Amino acid sequence: MIRYALTCDHDHAFEGWFASSADYDDQRGRGLVECPLCASRHVSKQIMAPAVAGTKRTARANPAPAQMQAMMMEAAGRIRAHVEENFDDVGDAFATEARAIHEGKAEDRGIYGQATPREIRDLVEDGVPVAPLPPEPVKPSELN
Repeated sequence: MIRYALTCDHDHAFEGWFASSADYDDQRGRGLVECPLCASRHVSKQIMAPAVAGTKRTARANPAPAQMQAMMMEAAGRIRAHVEENFDDVGDAFATEARAIHEGKAEDRGIYGQATPREIRDLVEDGVPVAPLPPEPVKPSELN
């Protein structure tokens, strides 16, 4: 496996793992490599030092916590927006509808809605794939 440091044309930095250099080139050529923050497919590799085993620890330059939080909130907001635009809102019938889809009794499609913790636990125990929807982004007017 090869780990590449990547950036998109919006200067979002992220990393990707590929089976080989040719695998990266093939996936990028087919438009399969995209930024996880903005979905841009204009991605390029960054200069990387080779990974060399050693005994000294070096400090990594990590983005500031506020910058990381902003990037994560932006990504979560994009995920939520994608779900709301492309999936069916089934409201509080989520557990019933998810189970029906899983059992083949309802049309296979993306859905979202509300469920109680008990309903979610039962769905997970029964092998029904579910995931929480990211929270709604905080409005700038509501920030401190």
